[in-house]
Amino acid sequence: MKKLVIVESPAKAKTINKYLGDDYIVKASMGHVRDLPKKLGVDVEKGFQPEYVNTAGRAKVITELKAAAKQCDEVILAPDPDREGEAIAWHLFELLKKIVPPEKFSRVTYNEITKPAIKEAFSKPGVIDMNRVNAQQARRVLDRLVGYKVSPLLWKQVKGGVSAGRVQSVALRLVCEREQEIKNFNPEEYWMLGANVRKMIAPRDPFAVKLAQINGEKAEIKSSEQAAKVRAELEASALHVARIIEKEIQRKARAPFITSSLQQAASSVCGFAPARTMSIAQALYENGLITYMRTDSFNIAKSAQEACHAFVTAEYGAEYLPEKPNFYKSRGSAQEAHEAIRPTEVTQTPQSLSNLKPEEQKLYKLIWERFVASQMVPSRIARRTAEIETGGANIYLFRATSSEIVFPGYMRASGIEKAADKKNEDDEDENEEVKLPPLTEGEKLDCVEWLGEQKFTKPPARYSEPSLIKALEENGVGRPSTYAQTLATLDKREYVTKEKRSLVPTEAGMRVNEFLVGALDPLFNVKFTAEMEEKLDRIEDGSVEWTDMMQKFYTQFLVWLEGARDVADADETRDVLAALEQVKEWAEPVKRGRRTYDDRETVQSVREKFAADGQITQRQQQMLFNLACKYMSQIGDDQISALKLEKPAATPVETIRKLELLERIQFGAARKVGKKTYDDGKFCESLRQQVQGGRNLSERQLAALDSVLTKYSDQIPDFETIKGSLNMAAKPASAEAGQTGALLDLLKPVQTWNPPVMRGKREFNDQSFYESLSGQFGSKGVLSEKQVAALKKMMARYAAQIPDYDTVREQYGLPEPKVKK
Repeated sequence: MKKLVIVESPAKAKTINKYLGDDYIVKASMGHVRDLPKKLGVDVEKGFQPEYVNTAGRAKVITELKAAAKQCDEVILAPDPDREGEAIAWHLFELLKKIVPPEKFSRVTYNEITKPAIKEAFSKPGVIDMNRVNAQQARRVLDRLVGYKVSPLLWKQVKGGVSAGRVQSVALRLVCEREQEIKNFNPEEYWMLGANVRKMIAPRDPFAVKLAQINGEKAEIKSSEQAAKVRAELEASALHVARIIEKEIQRKARAPFITSSLQQAASSVCGFAPARTMSIAQALYENGLITYMRTDSFNIAKSAQEACHAFVTAEYGAEYLPEKPNFYKSRGSAQEAHEAIRPTEVTQTPQSLSNLKPEEQKLYKLIWERFVASQMVPSRIARRTAEIETGGANIYLFRATSSEIVFPGYMRASGIEKAADKKNEDDEDENEEVKLPPLTEGEKLDCVEWLGEQKFTKPPARYSEPSLIKALEENGVGRPSTYAQTLATLDKREYVTKEKRSLVPTEAGMRVNEFLVGALDPLFNVKFTAEMEEKLDRIEDGSVEWTDMMQKFYTQFLVWLEGARDVADADETRDVLAALEQVKEWAEPVKRGRRTYDDRETVQSVREKFAADGQITQRQQQMLFNLACKYMSQIGDDQISALKLEKPAATPVETIRKLELLERIQFGAARKVGKKTYDDGKFCESLRQQVQGGRNLSERQLAALDSVLTKYSDQIPDFETIKGSLNMAAKPASAEAGQTGALLDLLKPVQTWNPPVMRGKREFNDQSFYESLSGQFGSKGVLSEKQVAALKKMMARYAAQIPDYDTVREQYGLPEPKVKK
């Protein structure tokens, strides 16, 4: 029987089928055949298990693959050699393993689609790399959790079809922060002074010199007055050649392309968007012209290097080859098993490929030239600098530089001899290149005209697509396969627009960023995102278990989300602050205990926070609203109507009665849980002062007040008789409360608690947690579902100290006992 080979695309299938022959059936999966559903699709409670479904629109492809598998006794999985390709191979295996026995599957990878490479790869089949699959799964689950959990928070704050993405939102943050830098930039004046000079004897063609130093210090002229003073001195001075400096410099060829640098160069040279660059590169790869185009490695196969050296020797001469092959160091996370992007056959010059589309021709030429140049010797450039000085009390030094190519080196292949005329980045004081006549030291020069130009410092440039990709790469955010999609998403969501190839954040983009940075700064922080990329790399190399990484992330993620949910609507905050601007007469400050309450200062403090962060908490917004109600007599009718302000209602009689009953209570000692201290006495006193100050209690405060009252009910005479008149909240259903109480009772025999554990900046202390839950249940008579679930999980750690654990485990649905390693 035949062997079934599965790749991603029809073009690749056609090429590979031609190389393998009639013993193979080569089919295309058209990308992923399985993916997460349109809902969350991740079971957080079961080790972040993904719920995969067949990819929409792939039904016909899947049917054809299953039919082909039935005709074959072996399946060779041959998608791309990266995380996505490995995941596609695994999903294909999962889809077909009931048709073909699992032991009859193999995995084949290759970096180029040429006959020798394909034959070599298929002669050494391997197995699916599950570490790489798990790295892809971790990224997919991570991105799904962030997108599905954060986007709903955005919808409440920013209208329209907005979304958040783990990498996308960091890219947006970079663009928005650069825009803010530009807006906040204050230009500073400076002056460039120079002269057009010429020799006193032939040749007398003028040449330009620029002022570089004044009395041996860098020339820094900051005002028109200073410029006028310097120019007056110069006009009274004579010029002479102080010295001629000659040196030969070398320019080394740049490394061959990796994904990011190809996208940057194609954008700058060809005007291609990153997504278009990758599409064209995909076509070149599938037609066997270049190696795989998603890579961050500068590595070059030895055979390709040797072929290039032979080509350079034949085409340009042996003097263009270095003594040792050029080596370019990849960054730490790069996969050295991969190669840089290069032509598969160096003898296929751009000129020889006449059948390519114009855009393919441009990109192939870029890749070919960069690769060949990277294997050649540096260019040598003779640089000649004339330093020209004045006499007098102040010595003004001018410079002019000219360059000449002594030996083109790699430029013979890359065709960029003009680079020799560019400023050397290592020489900060370098002038623009000019054509210098023959000069000798001490020679006097004529000044044809003095030159002066007022300039202003410029703000940092906006990001272009190439420079944003470079910034993401330098910060370790994203990977080769994600750059193009990230930028495409920013464009699709209309978070950025292009102005002369610069990326400008839209109003929607700025608002989305404002919310995400204010509410979830740690999550969308450049450093944190880079650290997550490194953890994904560690999963791929097998040093980190992906579910462990996800659990640590998710624990922290929930804390961040809880904080973000407390963020108030920005528009509503602006409206209530605008209403409070009308208040001119504020109540006198009131001192309660050690604290002084000043309404005017409170509003000003919140106003400053909102101006700085763009956000305040819901609690702060409610406080502003309450103050607006308090001072509504000074607020216009339109705003009263728009904000639905109402005069504060009188404090209910029941609340006053509850506080009176608690005045005679002997409160328990304050207790510390983690870093927080709970003091019932102080809490009740703060509520009493709030009511005396004319402010009503919130629903949360009223519920807490009822809990304290219940907790100390044994000190209140006839409590059961009078509580009906106090309008107290009803207790939860007894069955549910009974089970919670039973669980807490089961832990009472525990004598030896595990020592506290630090995770990041947080301390996890089982004993303190248990005592906290017991205290809360004693006062409220209920725990949340999340608290009960955490309690059950903790009980498994103390199974050995809980009598008849196996019996109660089945009764209450407890986890299996956890045994210490």
